[in-house]
Amino acid sequence: MMKLSTLKPLIFALFFTNITLAFNAQAFSQPQLVHTQNLVKANGKFVTLLGTQVDVGEQAPNFKVVDKNFAPIQLSDFKEQTVLISVVPSLDTGVCSIQTKRFNEEATKLPKNITLITISNDLPFAQKRFCKVENVDQVKVLSDSVWRDFGEKYGLIIKDMGLLTRAIFIIDNQGKVKYKELVANISEHPDYASALTAVKNIAPVIVIESNKPSEPATTEEK
Repeated sequence: MMKLSTLKPLIFALFFTNITLAFNAQAFSQPQLVHTQNLVKANGKFVTLLGTQVDVGEQAPNFKVVDKNFAPIQLSDFKEQTVLISVVPSLDTGVCSIQTKRFNEEATKLPKNITLITISNDLPFAQKRFCKVENVDQVKVLSDSVWRDFGEKYGLIIKDMGLLTRAIFIIDNQGKVKYKELVANISEHPDYASALTAVKNIAPVIVIESNKPSEPATTEEK
């Protein structure tokens, strides 16, 4: 007959094994991400995008990413701003590097009520290094590598690669998607001119009030 001291570790082991199996079964039973095909190509072949596609006119889903210090950043942090989101697969590739530097340069020419964001699945360490080397300091470079929350909610995760597909989104100051470009081939550039024109037209015009006192009206002597 087994002693009680011998049975206790066995009971605990069986208990935790059952919890683990139940947790794994629950995880596997959760619904899979939506699969979208025939939208984007890589190396001449269509890739499968995971997540929910977002269309122009819809309310932009809030999402959570991290900055270079792993601090959480959400779309809701940019209230009353018109936000242009530049999505790239990886900053360490030629087109992605050019895309990010182009928007960084253009950011200096835009009014203060427009925020430019770059999002990729690069780790924050790599993003921080890239920004330092390339002097990228006008756009906010953020990472979706921790939760993949942005990629899932906007349907941008490339299946079997774990990267985000190249895209541009513009979200107005009411939180609605006003512009979307899924670049048809991830090795190609987005339409910079169209995106920049659109964001300027979408953002409300800033009225600058003059502090100069108005001069009193004068009457001519007759």
